[in-house]
Amino acid sequence: MHLKDISLNYKIPLRVAVLVIVTASVLAPVLVYRSIGDLRDNMVANADSMSRVIAETLIEPILHDDVWRAFEIVNTPFRIPQDQVKAQGAEYILVLDAANKVFVSTQPEKFPMLSDPVAIEPNISQLVNHTQELDKLNPSVMESHKSNSFYLATAIQSDGVRLGTLIMSYSRKPFEERFYTLTKAAILITLLVLAVLLPFGVYWGRRMAAPLLQLSDTMSKITHELPDPEQIKLEESKDEIGQLAKSFKTMLGELKEKEQLQQQVITSDRLAALGRLAAGVAHEINNPLGGMLNAISTFKRHGEQDPLTLKTLSILERGLVQIKETVAALLVEAKAQTRPFDLNDVADICTLVQPDVEKNRVKFTREIDIIEAQPISSTLVRQVIINLLLNAFKATQAQGNVHLHIYRDSAHLFIDVINDGSHIPQEKVSYLFEPFTSMSEGGSGLGLWVIYQIVQQLGGLITVQSEIDHTQFTVQLPLEQPRE
Repeated sequence: MHLKDISLNYKIPLRVAVLVIVTASVLAPVLVYRSIGDLRDNMVANADSMSRVIAETLIEPILHDDVWRAFEIVNTPFRIPQDQVKAQGAEYILVLDAANKVFVSTQPEKFPMLSDPVAIEPNISQLVNHTQELDKLNPSVMESHKSNSFYLATAIQSDGVRLGTLIMSYSRKPFEERFYTLTKAAILITLLVLAVLLPFGVYWGRRMAAPLLQLSDTMSKITHELPDPEQIKLEESKDEIGQLAKSFKTMLGELKEKEQLQQQVITSDRLAALGRLAAGVAHEINNPLGGMLNAISTFKRHGEQDPLTLKTLSILERGLVQIKETVAALLVEAKAQTRPFDLNDVADICTLVQPDVEKNRVKFTREIDIIEAQPISSTLVRQVIINLLLNAFKATQAQGNVHLHIYRDSAHLFIDVINDGSHIPQEKVSYLFEPFTSMSEGGSGLGLWVIYQIVQQLGGLITVQSEIDHTQFTVQLPLEQPRE
């Protein structure tokens, strides 16, 4: 797996952690070497200051060849406690005469008087060979990689005449000890800083990655079906990521609206095609129905008038009329003109569905809040209620409940059919009223479509609310207003 393939949930915290580690790893050595450099510069500055004082003090003893006085002068710093002397770390001091021979030394055993210092300490040969170039005001510092010391040389002059050279030797050991001490402290501080910063770095790294991961997760869930924009939970802010999330939600909403419009177009095309088919079928059915009704009417006028025959003919006539009116309901081009809807229609509906109540073994209750006849087509309303009840009976388990509630306000008739049967998933609700969409086994899938067509024909509205153990169809139908 390549680094670019790692999730941002790990990549950003990892990069933050690496950045913290690299920063700490770079800063620690820089600070250590800076501290060592400052220590060396301070020591050189202090040695330079002391060498000037000692060189100035040695002029008189050298002029009078007073070796003992010169020895006391150069040996004075070594008799002062190391915590009070400015030239801490000095190993020895040499005073050379004009011929570069030892005049006096703080280590007379190592550097006897009038001896050649280069023969004893070859590391100072460069300083000794260039004593003529030394300036009283510009001491020379020399470091030798072959020894653990560095040297400071200062010219001893009087009235512009060179009397000799002051050489001070300093050990590198204090620097090494300070280096190891600072290195240990730097490592400890670095570890402490990493222990504090790494958790925060990982935390903030994941906080930074969270909106991107959330956006990526949301985009991965978008397949053939677009979710509703309200279901998308993305962090919106004024930064670039927040604006990206906002634009994504806007785009998703537009795509969802486009999908709904496309679905409406498809549904409208299907319904229009089926409506044309239904109109043709209804026209073909109405022709023989009209002939049968004419035959019954003729027989009633001219045939035998015994009671049994007349009763049978009346039943056939009512059935054929109901068939004709039901077929007419499928013709959305025109409303079926029938009598107003009243309580007798409710009683007929209850009588007609009673066999289905007993067959499905459900508890059927009614709540009828109308008394007078309602100015709306009884045939169409009866068809809507019967189909809704039959569907509710099929969806309800044995000993379940189906409730019919009919009521009105000043301008509308309302029909509620409630059952505690099978739950209708939300994703199927939008396709519920399309033709051949059946929610039960053995159903034709046309019942709800016919209901929808009738409701649309009447200028009404039908809604569905479905939860566990509660499904409710509500039909709102406008009542015909009296003409003034």
